[in-house]
Amino acid sequence: QVHLVESGGALVQAGGSLRLSCAASSNIFSGNFMGWYRQAPGKQRALVAHISSGVITYYAESVKGRFTISRDNAKNTLYLQMNNLRPEDTGVYYCNMHPPYGYWGQGTQVTVSS
Repeated sequence: QVHLVESGGALVQAGGSLRLSCAASSNIFSGNFMGWYRQAPGKQRALVAHISSGVITYYAESVKGRFTISRDNAKNTLYLQMNNLRPEDTGVYYCNMHPPYGYWGQGTQVTVSS
C-alpha cells in the first residue's frame, strides 16, 4: 500500500521559517531518491529539492541557501526546512519520489505574506 502524508504547512510572514514533514510508505521511500515539489497558484507543480537515499541533495535555484532537505530512513520520513521565506514560496508542497511516482498525497499549504 502506498501513502504520502505531508504536514507542517502554515501561514507565515516573509522572513519566517517552517519545517515540512512527509511520512511515506516504505515501498516508496526505501532506497529511492525523494523530492519536495511545489504547486504555486496558477502554475504547474515543480521540483523544489531532492535527496538521494543517502545525503546527496539538489535544490532549485530559487531556494538555494534557504531550504534544506533531509531524510530519516529509519522513520521513512522526509523533511524540508524552509528559512527566510518569501511570498513567492507560497504554494502547496508535496513529497514524492524523484522522478515522481504516479500517486500524490494531499500536500500541505504554505502561505507567505509580505
